[in-house]
Amino acid sequence: MFLHTEYIEPKSGFRLFVRFNNGVSGEINLENELWGEVFEPLRDEALFLTARQDPLMGTVVWGNGADFAPEFLFDLLVAQTNKAA
Repeated sequence: MFLHTEYIEPKSGFRLFVRFNNGVSGEINLENELWGEVFEPLRDEALFLTARQDPLMGTVVWGNGADFAPEFLFDLLVAQTNKAA
């Protein structure tokens, strides 16, 4: 089974609530990941909050063409969850 997101909800503070097709869900802080040509524009919170679930790609996408691989999001969620525990 390929990992993909099923649901995305953008939140303030550059956070995303994400639900994956393996049943795992949670909130990810992406603030430290928003660098580089494609992602830096997402530091504009109004643009960040336009995040949406792309059913074809199975991950989060933004209007400027930015997207994160679902595996990257999953690994980040696990790392942030373990760090908080």
